[in-house]
Amino acid sequence: MAFDADFLLVLTTLPDAQSARQMAAALVERRLAACVHVLARCRSVFLWKGNLEETDEIPLHIKTSAKCYAALEAFIRKNHPYELPEIVALPLTNGLPAYFHWLETETNESDAEKHVPRKVLDPALAHPGKAV
Repeated sequence: MAFDADFLLVLTTLPDAQSARQMAAALVERRLAACVHVLARCRSVFLWKGNLEETDEIPLHIKTSAKCYAALEAFIRKNHPYELPEIVALPLTNGLPAYFHWLETETNESDAEKHVPRKVLDPALAHPGKAV
């Protein structure tokens, strides 16, 4: 998929806080995302296979570069517990140039294969539980 922007905000949801934290840490460790916001629990209402469903979910806001999108999407699809996860990418067309520079330097799709962890201030934040 081609994007008109160099940077993206990718949205997804997870069923619980632990899986959301694990997904966020895995994406950042693999440099598929520079930053992931793990938001507060929300209530989702949707149609699934013809039925009206309601469930609590944890939204993630994933900041990344467009060059990492394909690898990021593949990683989420492979490691997400849902049959059909929400994966929506919004182009970031305007923003602080220094922030976009930081996004560029902190994301690298080639590190996803190698899984090269970066230094984390608090090691407990890098591995909040069982690895994804």
